[in-house]
Amino acid sequence: MPSMNDLVRQHTTLDESDLDWLHLLVSEWQLLADLSFADLVLWLPTDDGTRYVSVAQMRPNTGPTSYQNDMVGHLVPRGRRPLLDSAIDEGRIVREGDPEWREEVPVRVEAIPVRRETRVLGVIARNTNLLTVRTPSRLELTYLQSASDLAQMIAAGSFPFPGQQVGMDRAPRVGDGFLRLDAEGTVQYASPNALSAYHRLGLAVDLVGLPLGPTTAQLAPTRGPVDESLVKLASGYAPRETEIDGGDCVIQLRAIPLKPKGERIGSLILLRDVTELRRRERELITKDATIREIHHRVKNNLQTVAALLRLQARRIAPTAEGGAREALEEAVRRVGSIAIVHETLSQNLDERVEFDEITDRVFGMMAELSSGRVAIRRTGRFGILDAETATPLSMVLTEVLQNALEHAYGPGDTGTVEVAASRTEPDRVRGAGRLLVTVEDDGRGLPEGFDLAGTSSLGLQIVRTLVEGELGGRFDMLPAPSGGTRAVFDLPLDAAKR
Repeated sequence: MPSMNDLVRQHTTLDESDLDWLHLLVSEWQLLADLSFADLVLWLPTDDGTRYVSVAQMRPNTGPTSYQNDMVGHLVPRGRRPLLDSAIDEGRIVREGDPEWREEVPVRVEAIPVRRETRVLGVIARNTNLLTVRTPSRLELTYLQSASDLAQMIAAGSFPFPGQQVGMDRAPRVGDGFLRLDAEGTVQYASPNALSAYHRLGLAVDLVGLPLGPTTAQLAPTRGPVDESLVKLASGYAPRETEIDGGDCVIQLRAIPLKPKGERIGSLILLRDVTELRRRERELITKDATIREIHHRVKNNLQTVAALLRLQARRIAPTAEGGAREALEEAVRRVGSIAIVHETLSQNLDERVEFDEITDRVFGMMAELSSGRVAIRRTGRFGILDAETATPLSMVLTEVLQNALEHAYGPGDTGTVEVAASRTEPDRVRGAGRLLVTVEDDGRGLPEGFDLAGTSSLGLQIVRTLVEGELGGRFDMLPAPSGGTRAVFDLPLDAAKR
């Protein structure tokens, strides 16, 4: 299905500011559909003025639909739907005409012009399924009157409110809780859900007849004077949103002033009980904070271990046999590489890290080993990796760089070690994406008869174990074209964690 942007740009002469206005309208018109118990279809005249194109559609949550099929993208010639013609030409809401029959269902159609400033951009066709029409209750009558007021505001260009776009997934809806106020802010009608929400805030009486602003301010816990901004918001003087935290209950509240003829005649208040949602958010925040604190403490503990190993290494004479001092220094670097990952994780909200930052910090740690004689540089990007991949990969990178710096160059040699990283995107054939890493030096090369599978090097054994066992990848070491050594890692990436 084509998007509204595509249809507007392909079939109309509307500019980007007009398109922004239509997006603002579409972000709000679920409210009109629910209050009207009707489907809404947005029709725009084409650039040649001979047809209309439907660019958006909304079905009601409060009643049966009038359209079983999607209407977006349909083109109809001018003259086939006289209501659209009249609404466009005259700039007024058109309700004349008999109901239409669609698949044995009677449908009442109304046309609401969409005005922006002085121009009519298009028409909203409001389609009401009459098959289930019955004697309306007070709730339905209030809904319909409110829908009529909103329709007049759309036709006058005063709704939606500029700069007040709300997310359709988070804003309160009509069914969540609905209040109708008069021009003084007094409650004229309260839906059962709205009344229940205020009872949970502590209200012991009916809402109808009460001034909503002062009543809400009294129910909201405060240690100081009454919040005048909350009084004005709950009285419906301006289009605003807020939340009222009553301790055991959290209510999301949205005010929509009604100005069908330019002057405010009242307002709609939509509200929703978000107590459980906010409780879960607080639990997640607490959980995230706990996880970050754990990573922070693990990092601190690892740094303490590294410091102890470093102290122990310094107590061993450099000329001591068995390489004890060198072994402890290697252990310090291994522990340090893990600590870098945990430090990065302690600063994030999720269990993923930007591994290029970790790589650069590992390079800095390795620079101490080379004493500046060998340059280490990176090409390409590792990208974002999950913690389960980042921790062993940081150790692998540390071991391979350490191996290159210790064995590829002599005491006075200089050179360059290049780390290259590239990623492939997942597809249906190969499945998960992959990360290819090469570490290439320009040193003395591999010793004659080198066998990776039979090597006694602890560092390379650690690399093989981590790459093949823990990361499920492949590891190889082979001569580089330049005469040095090339280490290659080919690792799978879980697409769900990228």
